[in-house]
Amino acid sequence: MKTVLVTGGAGFIGSNFIRHIFRKYPEYKIMVLDALTYAGNIENIPQEIRDSERFEFWYGDINNLDLMNDLVARSQVIVHFAAETHVARSLYLNRVFFTTDVLGTQSVVNAVLKHSDTVDRFIHISTSEVYGSARVEPMDEGHPLEPTTPYAAAKAGADRLVSSYVVSYGIPGVIIRPFNNYGPNQHLEKVIPRFITSAILGEPFTIHGDGSAARDWLYAEDTAEAVDRAIHAPLEKVRGEVFNLGTGVSISVIEIARRIADIFDIAGADFTFMEERFGQVQNHISSTDKSETVLGFRAKTSFADGLQKTIQWYKENRHLWEKQMTMRKVPVKSRDGNIIWY
Repeated sequence: MKTVLVTGGAGFIGSNFIRHIFRKYPEYKIMVLDALTYAGNIENIPQEIRDSERFEFWYGDINNLDLMNDLVARSQVIVHFAAETHVARSLYLNRVFFTTDVLGTQSVVNAVLKHSDTVDRFIHISTSEVYGSARVEPMDEGHPLEPTTPYAAAKAGADRLVSSYVVSYGIPGVIIRPFNNYGPNQHLEKVIPRFITSAILGEPFTIHGDGSAARDWLYAEDTAEAVDRAIHAPLEKVRGEVFNLGTGVSISVIEIARRIADIFDIAGADFTFMEERFGQVQNHISSTDKSETVLGFRAKTSFADGLQKTIQWYKENRHLWEKQMTMRKVPVKSRDGNIIWY
């Protein structure tokens, strides 16, 4: 019996990981710590898992040092998803991102250090946003860190904090930098759910800038598989290492809008263009070499298949995502102090 502690497990990627690990390893116990902020929802975790004797939920904040110590003391594996994650939101509500993403991560790694005699693996979920816009493509793990937004800067700080604890104290830490995730349960503030729900509701698709910004899009179930592999790889191969997770293919925002319009058979779809969000990263495409070589991981889900699965989920679960309708647009304070709703 191994106990896996998942911070932020009621969020989008964390809940996908929980479904994966619960079904694949019937001998594992799963503990979840989540503050259930606007982006966390206990309903993201299936009822069958919540009802299981192998599942335990804790409502709380990663900055609660006593709680973190108590939960880590009972765990052999810690997977740290908990974070503020939305780029646009960070441009206005920037301080909370550093409180959660940097200080919260310090709380978690300090607990891991305190219980390093019983913790087998600590997986820190970082982000490709720490790189900023690509200097070279594809982007490998040695690409310079040049964050362009408060969110990216906070995640870069947390990323390097974890690395420092590996170097200074020898904690069994691994850093994962996923490229743009998408899939079921994603919050409506993100671009793919926003486009899908606009199509369902018969609304125009709102596109920032000219829509040419391109990303490497990774289906959340594939991310869960990669994290699983990082947990179970020999420690000597992964301790202190950074792994990009992506597909090696980039697709622009406007191309995604067109694909969704085509799937919904919307002839002459209405695209509404607005001012580009400042701090925007223009190009991102992941090198897959290291994750393939060391973890044996390669994304299995094509974007076409993943998009179809995602659309189907939003069609079938309107009762869940309609609760987020008021949060599809995010306030951003411009440099001149005006509020723009993205």
